Amino acid sequence: MTTPDGPADRRNLRVSDAEREHAADVLRRAAGDGRITFDELDERLTAAYAAKTYGELAAVTEDLPEAGPQPPAVTAPMPPAAAAARFPETRFGGTPGSGISVAVMSEAHRTGGWVVPPSYTAVAIMGAVNLDLREAQFSGHEITIQTFALMGGIDIIVDEEIAVDVSGIAFMGGFDHRATGPGLPGAPRLRVVGFAMMGGVNVQRRPPRKKQRELRDRERRNRELGGEAPSM
Repeated sequence: MTTPDGPADRRNLRVSDAEREHAADVLRRAAGDGRITFDELDERLTAAYAAKTYGELAAVTEDLPEAGPQPPAVTAPMPPAAAAARFPETRFGGTPGSGISVAVMSEAHRTGGWVVPPSYTAVAIMGAVNLDLREAQFSGHEITIQTFALMGGIDIIVDEEIAVDVSGIAFMGGFDHRATGPGLPGAPRLRVVGFAMMGGVNVQRRPPRKKQRELRDRERRNRELGGEAPSM
């Protein structure tokens, strides 16, 4: 017989909204990788948002390589450093410049340390707009990027630290929702909305440029050492 403190009973503990959102993010990535169909995605998202316990939530992700939220471990408290992780306040502030990027049969880019205004518009008509937010400053905690792509493409690149909500619509084109998900405590919330017709809006999460350079340097050193990890 299972005791009140046993693992089976821990599956009956209540889940939080953040854990439901985490499971939904796992499902969206699985659909993007082709592991489940979009019909299955809709069914599982409905079940995930309706789940009340860890057991109910686990049922929608248990057949996927990336597991959803798990019941809290009895003897594995969160390390203090991880518990204290927050979005850096140094990335807030600054005076935003232009609030629009337009590319008509051309290209427009915003990268590096630019300041993102609360509302931004990106328009691509037979052209390409690239917005890289990984090193950007944020003028507020709520950011909305309004997009319109007609036979063109809009690429928006963010890091893993900010919260993202993608809710655009595509007609004979594509509007990538896979980056939708939570961020660190205190992070800005980015909403990407708009319309793509015979074009595409692609929102991607990538490591910051500095981390990418560090990974490339580490791989290069490993190759130079014959695949061995560099000595410390």
